[in-house]
Amino acid sequence: MLLLTACSSTASEKEANKADSHAKKEVTFLSNFPYDTLDPHLNWTPIRAGIVETLVKITEDYKLEPWLATEWETQDKGKTWTFQIKEDVTFQNGKPLDAEAVKASFERNIKTSEAMSAALKIDEMKADGQKLTIILKEALPEFPSELVHPNAAIIDVSEENVETKPIGTGPFKVEAFESAAKLELVKYEDYWDGKPKLDKVIFTYNEDANARTSALQSGDADIVYRPALESLETLEKDSSIVTEVVPSMRTTMLMYNGKKETLQDENLRKALEALIDREEVVENVMAGQAQIASGPFLADSPISPSYEEKKFGLDVAKKYLEEAGYTIENGKAVKDGKPLELTLATYTYRPDLPLVAQILESNAKELGISIKIQIDENIDEYLMSKGNWDLAIYSANTAPRGDAGYFLNAAYTVDGSLNFGKIQDDELTGMIQEFNGTVEEEKRNELAKKAVSLIDKKRYNSFIVHPSNYAAYKDYVKNYQISNSEFYVITKDIDLVKK
Repeated sequence: MLLLTACSSTASEKEANKADSHAKKEVTFLSNFPYDTLDPHLNWTPIRAGIVETLVKITEDYKLEPWLATEWETQDKGKTWTFQIKEDVTFQNGKPLDAEAVKASFERNIKTSEAMSAALKIDEMKADGQKLTIILKEALPEFPSELVHPNAAIIDVSEENVETKPIGTGPFKVEAFESAAKLELVKYEDYWDGKPKLDKVIFTYNEDANARTSALQSGDADIVYRPALESLETLEKDSSIVTEVVPSMRTTMLMYNGKKETLQDENLRKALEALIDREEVVENVMAGQAQIASGPFLADSPISPSYEEKKFGLDVAKKYLEEAGYTIENGKAVKDGKPLELTLATYTYRPDLPLVAQILESNAKELGISIKIQIDENIDEYLMSKGNWDLAIYSANTAPRGDAGYFLNAAYTVDGSLNFGKIQDDELTGMIQEFNGTVEEEKRNELAKKAVSLIDKKRYNSFIVHPSNYAAYKDYVKNYQISNSEFYVITKDIDLVKK
């Protein structure tokens, strides 16, 4: 009898645990976002996962709005800024958020990240209660938009293990982390903007788009970011799955290494550009889920100029190649007795990029140009620190703040975080400096168009497509909204309502 009672008790316990597990709202989110660290000042995953927040955020219609700051102002055209920090916000360890904590977070930020230090240009900060005063090295009329960047997130710097367990103010806190594999989150009960609806989120990663699709179909994942492009039509026919496709602020581009003498020839850059037919990329690589790019920004954007129509194809490329001084000898493009051999760098966690690289490689071969494709997943570090690349197929969020400032400064100023090709053009630099010092929005837009027109004319980069942002999820997931900016992925409002 004792044995039977013990067995019955164990069985009851198991059933109770099972029922409790089912009662909890747990979602598995599967993406292609790589994350080897959770340091918010170096990686975007913490803001995507709802762990951390910034002072300012961007809406889906590209407008700035308060987040951890309630308001901000400048009295001297952007040199000195005061931010009022939201009251009654706590970090996930219970400590209150005040100006001193924000100041400490920014101090760590600019010490940890060279890119953020260059972007924020902070000279001095003063904290007084909930009021934070930031004095910049130079006037930046659009400084609040810099604070939208995921790496400008606010954390409690007094806590250790920032790389594996950052303490932020978001709706979810870290429970467990396995680099580049799995992140387990639990809701923060005292979240300032209302209790999260989900109890737990499992954030996982797989670079294989087909594997992500299979995980959704089998039920191993509830939300999948960027399933296989070719699977979208099939997923749309499944009544148990919801698909969402929205325009993104991302651009796929061909970059040139300006330090290489060969690629300083504008005609050669035009020849290489002509070898990538944008329509072919949209239809055959992106399965129609992209727009042809004439420049870094979407065509209907107020910061996008009018462009001259570009022609593509082997004949066009050959003409520019000849103007660059090359002849075809024994099936090879040769200049001064040297065959044209180039190394192209790209990465696979955006699986469309190697396919675009292969199109360029194949078409270049027809003209006797040898292109060797080099895959490196840590692409930013590779392009910035290695000098042995000539070309790169790269994807960048070109307008994460809704305006041109981020991309112009990051990609075309001398110390810009995306200026991998070491572009240095005094005329362009002057245009960007004038843009940075201008407050009035309409004038800023006109200056942005002027700068982008020069970039297009000189072919400093060649812009290929604007890929759509897309996701698919089970129909029992409620209030999930795909973010145009790719910043805000897991939110307090996501719910789970299973029938």
